Amino acid sequence: MKQFMVINGPNLNRLGKREPAVYGHKTLEDLEGQLLETARELGVGITCVQSNHEGRLIDAIHEAADQYSGIIINPGAFTHYSYAIRDAIASVDLPVIEVHISNVHTREEFRHHSVIAPVTKGQIVGLGLYGYVMALTALVKGED
Repeated sequence: MKQFMVINGPNLNRLGKREPAVYGHKTLEDLEGQLLETARELGVGITCVQSNHEGRLIDAIHEAADQYSGIIINPGAFTHYSYAIRDAIASVDLPVIEVHISNVHTREEFRHHSVIAPVTKGQIVGLGLYGYVMALTALVKGED
């Protein structure tokens, strides 16, 4: 069975509590449950990782290299300035899809640029938690 890693960065552990007008009322646990169900439907497995620490996210990307068929990542605020996460993604030979719950392009100016996007297969923004489902489906179906 193919395995995929879902990586969530800083403050995503606060889903449901942090700015619900922007990020909604569902929690990280709700998201992970939804993704586990989608994975079952698609006949694949997933592992979910969340950390507020840049180094832990980099370690997860490195660990995925030999064990997983792709990565879904929401780097949170690291999206806009973490060249270390960008380089970690570039160092693995896996398809990576960047996901953002809100439409970062309609928010504050500093959120408009991603240093991560150039080393990913694609980017999904502004579709809420469903963006993760889309990303997983794209990774699975894109291999057909």
